[in-house]
Amino acid sequence: MKFSKIGRFVTAALLGAFAFSISISADARIHDPKIETKSVERKLPTLRERVSETMNKFKPVENREVFNPFETQEKFSVPQTVSTSDTSIIGTPIATQQQCVKYLLRNNPHPNLKVSAEEIVAYYYEEGSREGIRPDVAFAQALKETGFFRYGGDVIPEQNNYCGLGTTGGGVKGEFFATPQIGVRAHIQHLLAYSSTRKPTLPVVDPRYSLVRQAYGSRTLGTWQDLNGRWAVPGRYYGQEILSMYKDILIQ
Repeated sequence: MKFSKIGRFVTAALLGAFAFSISISADARIHDPKIETKSVERKLPTLRERVSETMNKFKPVENREVFNPFETQEKFSVPQTVSTSDTSIIGTPIATQQQCVKYLLRNNPHPNLKVSAEEIVAYYYEEGSREGIRPDVAFAQALKETGFFRYGGDVIPEQNNYCGLGTTGGGVKGEFFATPQIGVRAHIQHLLAYSSTRKPTLPVVDPRYSLVRQAYGSRTLGTWQDLNGRWAVPGRYYGQEILSMYKDILIQ
């Protein structure tokens, strides 16, 4: 095939442009040894580093307050009862549990209870001491309310109601409690409702606790005589009679 001068010139120009484009593309891909390059090498973590990273995820936060269920109860102080003439509702016992048991059995050798005389007294000391209510005087109140656990009024022994909670006379039996200890707890909590604005340390089982607190607000009763006309109606000497029985307990 014969080409004219112009044809040969155009062909040469096209071939030159194609070669130049190949050269540029090749240069773009070929490493120039005169230019220093840095390669980034990926370093895998060692076993020790991986273990350390995992443990740090579960590291406790400093100064974090740890929940302790035994510290949720409200702390309070109870004045120690040192005199037998002290008539305060809140305080500590002077009479012993043995004196309480002896006084009960001397007046009623066969109390109508689901537990023994020793157990019912122990419940009063446990529940009363927990709430700061004098357990020996509270037990004397139970003896007065139940006639030394003979009953005979509206309340029956099966109710485990030792303080006449909810009774209004006329056959109204009042509250029922599942066990003797729950009945004692309700009695102590009811005394606390009258004598303190502090909430019970255990869940409330006294159905009338809130009624007393709402009625009294910030007011409280300080002595057993203050229960006159309030716990029992008319109850003119109600508190004095309880304290008289308490003093009988002390001489056992």
